[in-house]
Amino acid sequence: MTEGRRRWVFICVVLGLAAIGVYLTVLAPPTGTSSDGAVPPVQDVGRTAPAPPPVPATPSPPPSAESFDIYRLLPLSKEEFAASADVAYRFATAYGGYRHDEDPAVHARRISVFTTPDLGRILARGVLSPGELEQNRADQVVSQASAEIREIRDVKERSVVYVVGITQRITAKSGSDQRTEEYAITVSQVGADWKVHDIQQANAGQEGDPH
Repeated sequence: MTEGRRRWVFICVVLGLAAIGVYLTVLAPPTGTSSDGAVPPVQDVGRTAPAPPPVPATPSPPPSAESFDIYRLLPLSKEEFAASADVAYRFATAYGGYRHDEDPAVHARRISVFTTPDLGRILARGVLSPGELEQNRADQVVSQASAEIREIRDVKERSVVYVVGITQRITAKSGSDQRTEEYAITVSQVGADWKVHDIQQANAGQEGDPH
């Protein structure tokens, strides 16, 4: 190759490299864009978006005096407590009230209205005791009774043990007296009714369950 041809080839190579440089710096689109100039979306290969933080649970408000229903925690409803307490109260006043000129059988029947048959028979034997009857008639004893339900000692699905205070205001030939004693009275559900199943001195313990 002659000297002139080599020079010509060198000039062509320089011009070609210069053209490529101009294209890359001026005419070619910027790196990361498409031919129309828009920036293509970035693909995050191998990564996922972080999960949003969990929403904390809203705590329930504490029970208030107005909203708290204690009866839902007990085996008896409010109506059942009221019915059983009424029987205990009326039995207590019938049990403690009597008079010397009343037929003792009437007193026994007045008590047995509120009791189970077994307890009614047991209490009737005490009411009809000849010795006590003669003493009350001789002294002309009259006992007026009032009752107060003071606490619930025990409660189960079909029975309640109430502690009941019975106050007797007694008038007699020998003088007047007032006495108050506490009894544990068990009231049990018998069918749709409530009946007194047992009565004991409050400090003597209480069976509590019907047999």
